[in-house]
Amino acid sequence: MGRLPKKIPLPADPMAEFDEVVDVRSPAEFAEDHIGGAVNLPVLDDAERARVGTLYKQVSPFDARKLGAALVSRNIARHLETHFAAKDRSYRPLVYCWRGGQRSGSLALVLAEIGWSVSLLEGGYKSYRAVVLATIERAAALPYVVVNGFTGAGKTLLLRELASLGEQVLDLEALASHKGSVFGGDPARPQPSQKRFESFLHERLSRFSAGRPVFVEAESAKIGRLNLPNAIWRSMKAAPVVEIVSPLAARAAYLVADYREWLGDGARVCRTLDRLKGFHPKRVLAEWKEMAGRGEWEALVARLLAEHYDRRYSVGGNGPFEAPSAVLELPRHDPADLRRCALALREQGTALVGRAG
Repeated sequence: MGRLPKKIPLPADPMAEFDEVVDVRSPAEFAEDHIGGAVNLPVLDDAERARVGTLYKQVSPFDARKLGAALVSRNIARHLETHFAAKDRSYRPLVYCWRGGQRSGSLALVLAEIGWSVSLLEGGYKSYRAVVLATIERAAALPYVVVNGFTGAGKTLLLRELASLGEQVLDLEALASHKGSVFGGDPARPQPSQKRFESFLHERLSRFSAGRPVFVEAESAKIGRLNLPNAIWRSMKAAPVVEIVSPLAARAAYLVADYREWLGDGARVCRTLDRLKGFHPKRVLAEWKEMAGRGEWEALVARLLAEHYDRRYSVGGNGPFEAPSAVLELPRHDPADLRRCALALREQGTALVGRAG
């Protein structure tokens, strides 16, 4: 007889302590959010879960449990014949469901009977979610340094350069899969759910030290359709700011290169320009669409920057952030200038955090 599954609290690094983390919830639950690195082996799929829930409410809990047991057994058998077939005797999984109850317990019991050392996550996904929220709340105390500047100044490129230098970087746009403007969505990489975004934040923030600056780009309280957690947003608004200044022509050239694939869809560009109707006369929008139709991308982007973004997105202390404590120039977005500016930004950030401490 195999050992019974043991219930354990969420480890600091589940993927390091176990051979595999198994999420037995339905595909829809898993897609909304899950422990990073977990594999989804549902014991009830979305339709089956709905069917059992309806029977529970409309007929009786007893009938629902009978149906659920049959469906769960069938799905577990399929997983044993496929996913678990090649696992050797030393395999050690951590299994969880929504609250650490019947769904995860069913699979864990069968795996333990086979002879594997199986652990159940106490409290299931809900306990993981509580850890995510606690991490985000604690992150309010981190020493943020906000990197500000007009659209296209190269803030994201500088964050990447800082990360390559070993600095602590919170790239919110990368985590949110959005560049933070009406042109910022990526159809090939849709935004995650709000909970998944917060899990990404948890995974990143939990690695940071409070003794070193955390560099973050100035963002609004919403990135695309996602909300930046209030704890982080409040801390960013009170953090020291370094402003990046870059010439209009350099910004336009960088943005055209960065959005090259996106700009290839002329119809989508025109649909996006239509979203600016409330800000510009029809004549101006028509001119911009004509430029898009002719493929005059650098000229179009330069006009958008000068006539829309630079006027609407404030820097220099006029927005929600502090006035800049330092201003750095990025004349070009080439590797040499980026490295030079990133080194200066690191020096300024370290000095500002030390001064605040």
